[in-house]
Amino acid sequence: MMIIVTGAAGFIGANLIKELNRRGVTNILAVDNLEKADKFRNLSDCTIADYLDKREFISLVESDGLDREVQAVLHQGACSDTMEHNGRYMMDNNFRYTARLFRHCQEREIPLVYASSASVYGSNTRFREEPSCELPLNVYGYSKLAFDQHFRQRAQDTGLTAPCVGLRYFNVYGAREQHKGRMASVAFHFFNQYREQGRIKLFEGCDGYENGEQRRDFVSVEDIVKVNLWFLEHPEISGIFNLGTGRSRTFNDMAVATINAIRATRGEDELSLEDMRASKLIEYIPFPEALKGKYQSYTEADMTSLREAGYDQPFLDVTEGVARYVAHMTGAMIR
Repeated sequence: MMIIVTGAAGFIGANLIKELNRRGVTNILAVDNLEKADKFRNLSDCTIADYLDKREFISLVESDGLDREVQAVLHQGACSDTMEHNGRYMMDNNFRYTARLFRHCQEREIPLVYASSASVYGSNTRFREEPSCELPLNVYGYSKLAFDQHFRQRAQDTGLTAPCVGLRYFNVYGAREQHKGRMASVAFHFFNQYREQGRIKLFEGCDGYENGEQRRDFVSVEDIVKVNLWFLEHPEISGIFNLGTGRSRTFNDMAVATINAIRATRGEDELSLEDMRASKLIEYIPFPEALKGKYQSYTEADMTSLREAGYDQPFLDVTEGVARYVAHMTGAMIR
């Protein structure tokens, strides 16, 4: 039996494959679009059984030509650029692609775990998996919400013939995201800023928050992988679930964690936020006009549904998660 991972050469997809390999699973069909070929590096230390271009894969799914014995599908393939303004492109990649795959999996009774997003909540301050909390600020968020609604409607109207789980990722950081450019995590950008410039730049205050005090639920990709694979082990569960840590942290916290993690690799003492401000290791820049009205200044996952479903493992705190990520990036640079 084969496991299909879409978005296989991307950030989360490649981490899923690496962990499956670690668990002894190599019968994996990797699906992606490698026109931007640099993503291949994410798979270079992974083992797969086969690879299909995304367009070929979709064609085979639609024509019922995917002649494979499939155990499950981990669907991570999407356009994740929240600044993309081409709504047709976004809906085709994030809604239509997922809807086609969902239909295929339901018809053949194949478990599907797919990536949704916390962007569906927009500027709300409650982050619970229910329609009253959902109001996206951009077409990316809407494209994710549109499929969540499609899934809910199908489950309500006719029921499900196979397990299906949507995971609303909050702010994910970790290894194998270097290809994402401007859409890489703040941890990635903070690491590179500090290494190259000796300081980290944060946005000035907005939406009632002081400088650098905007808050996000930052979650390590290590935990994202664990939860995805936990659902494969629990096919009795279906639904839409938040996937964060349940605890928001400020951008100042993330900057402090990043700088202290880098200092630790150099044998330097830990510093406080006040120390870093005084030494100009952290500076503040004007909030971009282009982001006003489209920016989530606060996110914090309500983890009640996931915990009630039975997932009881702890999540990495920013300090520990960033330290592990910085150690990985530092080691990669040395190699």
